[in-house]
Amino acid sequence: MTAARMSPNTPLLAKAEQALSRHQWFEAERLALKALELARAAREFDEMARITLPLQETRRQRMQVAAEIGKITIVNESVAEDTKIPAGCYLIQPPAVGADARRLRLALLEREAPSLVLCREPRTAMGLCPIVSIGQVTIRTRINPPKNWDKPSFSWYLAALEQLGDAAIASIDRGMEPARQVDALLQCVDSHPDHEKLHQALAEACKLAAREDRRIAELPPSRRRAATPVLDQPSDDEDV
Repeated sequence: MTAARMSPNTPLLAKAEQALSRHQWFEAERLALKALELARAAREFDEMARITLPLQETRRQRMQVAAEIGKITIVNESVAEDTKIPAGCYLIQPPAVGADARRLRLALLEREAPSLVLCREPRTAMGLCPIVSIGQVTIRTRINPPKNWDKPSFSWYLAALEQLGDAAIASIDRGMEPARQVDALLQCVDSHPDHEKLHQALAEACKLAAREDRRIAELPPSRRRAATPVLDQPSDDEDV
């Protein structure tokens, strides 16, 4: 963005930052997400990198409020879209599944209830604990189980959320075109929004994509077309 050209997302970003300064975490998150969507549609990768910072901060604040509750509620029933439960930290387990965890997380967001939601699956034959998050992509990894399966510690819970996000970052193919990396990380952030390093990875990928677009723009017209990647629409049903 130059002084002569203001991005149409700038007012939205300013409103998100104002909401953040007022500690209105949920409003700031909604505004930042909308600005991020518009910036991607306009291929404004530098703007996306700027937007990711307040988005990360508003989610960090929301997560901190949820973590301060310090109690894990285990849910093993299907979750309806109109579920009304209080803010807090939730562990979804069978017979409930990853889709239930997503419905619960979205319901809590809709109600502006600070929360963290994690889903675990049955232990593997090797004794590991699969954890999963579902959104635009499915993120899944296997970690060491808690010492007490029925009453996992809060430190295990937080570490599990961190390891799930780390697995998402590790899944990104760094050999892809920068814009494809951006889209892959956007999908991961949608599936697992409660991971700061995922947002940082997205911001770095956006900066890389912006540099690549500037490099291509400086090429002679005869070479520019060949250097410009044709991007497919990202799939909505990928497994990370």
